[in-house]
Amino acid sequence: MAGQEFFDPADRKRPVVDPTASEPFAAEETRQSCDPAFKHGVVVGFDGSTSSERALAYAIGMAHRSGSGLIIVHVANRLPTTVWAGCEPPVFVDVPDHRTEVLGLELACADYLAEVSWILVERGGDICHELEEVGREYEADAIVVGSTHGIVGRIFGSVAGRLAKRAQRPVIVIP
Repeated sequence: MAGQEFFDPADRKRPVVDPTASEPFAAEETRQSCDPAFKHGVVVGFDGSTSSERALAYAIGMAHRSGSGLIIVHVANRLPTTVWAGCEPPVFVDVPDHRTEVLGLELACADYLAEVSWILVERGGDICHELEEVGREYEADAIVVGSTHGIVGRIFGSVAGRLAKRAQRPVIVIP
């Protein structure tokens, strides 16, 4: 089955009102933002790097063996950029990352994803928090990530290590 992109709306926590309730705002509940067909699927963090490609390959096999869906998550870099306007203090502007569209096109053309149902979810923010949040929303059976190499991971701690400490579901780290 061909994949599809699923962009999470910014207002996903908006309350939903029950029209049959006697008081309109008495029965508020949060709207489910995830596709129910992908409940209990496999979440994988993907950014196009070599380690994330290995994690994706493992997650595809895991989803195929379990007969579940694959939720591919790209946490976009939202870089704060300083804008200086004369004598006023600098303002931080959120610069969007268009890498998700490029990754979505690459994944849509990939033959190896034909074996499983998959969606691409874009998020912005802390990678560990967003992967765990998507895992919670989809009630994922596992989260698969690639290991971090290099000096940045040694200084700030790897995404995989931080996620393994805080996640409420199994985390599989692919070297």
